[in-house]
Amino acid sequence: MPEKCSNLNFRIAFDSTGEMNKRWMEPSFYVTIPTSFVVGRDGHIGFIGEPTKLDGVLPRVLDGSWRTCDQAKAADREWVAEGEAIPRETALTKPIYNKLRPAMQAEDWKTALSAVEEGIAVSPDNLIFRQLQVKLLLHRMHDMQAGLPVMRQFVRDAINRNFENWMIAALDQLFSPNYDHSDFPSAERLAIGKQLSEHIMALNLPQGEGRRFWSYPAIARYYHESGNKDRAIELIELALKSLDGPEAIADGLKQYPDLLHALANFKGENICYGALCAAPRKEGPSGGQGGN
Repeated sequence: MPEKCSNLNFRIAFDSTGEMNKRWMEPSFYVTIPTSFVVGRDGHIGFIGEPTKLDGVLPRVLDGSWRTCDQAKAADREWVAEGEAIPRETALTKPIYNKLRPAMQAEDWKTALSAVEEGIAVSPDNLIFRQLQVKLLLHRMHDMQAGLPVMRQFVRDAINRNFENWMIAALDQLFSPNYDHSDFPSAERLAIGKQLSEHIMALNLPQGEGRRFWSYPAIARYYHESGNKDRAIELIELALKSLDGPEAIADGLKQYPDLLHALANFKGENICYGALCAAPRKEGPSGGQGGN
């Protein structure tokens, strides 16, 4: 761990018992990691939030001025609002998921779409519902007339909000080999892919190099289909290099084996990383890689 995180200037501890999660994370309603908890001199929690905000918090906690400052009051309001929102959204979406899951299992796409649209109505920024709406319309019901406007809006929202995970989800709907894109207007698909790829590459996110392993493969599929195979290969290789050392690469490829197969397909030859190897293979919705 230290050799992979050489820039850290604080200690990291691991709790295998789950007590920290039970006693701290769950009661706080925070789901992001890392989350910082600052306990004041009075023994009460003075701050819960992102570690990047600690520089402005700790000095005031130490000199006793934190609780009375406007920043503390704003942080408290944010924490309370989030704590109220998460249970409320869970309560609203749980019955929707209860209808959605059996419909998906039964391949009852009409009922599934109805549940998804109900979910979007109560939680419009829920990526699962938004992505699934596109998937159902375009790839399960093959309804281009209804699906294309939904896809375009999904892309606009992703770009306007600078949501990288939404952009990658959109690229997946447009270029994943698991789907048949033959009905999709080719010129528009490539134009949207170019737009999404350029926006993702322009993002300067705090994850730094590590995010390449997640985002670059999706962008590479666009470049490959647009005819720029060299750029596609370069991006996959950069994604692999973003992992520190062969052991990390092996672990990552076990979790995402299609990455190595994509590189083999792009190069048209067998590829090996350590003990893991892949050969070029036919990809497509009928090639054994499809999914619900």
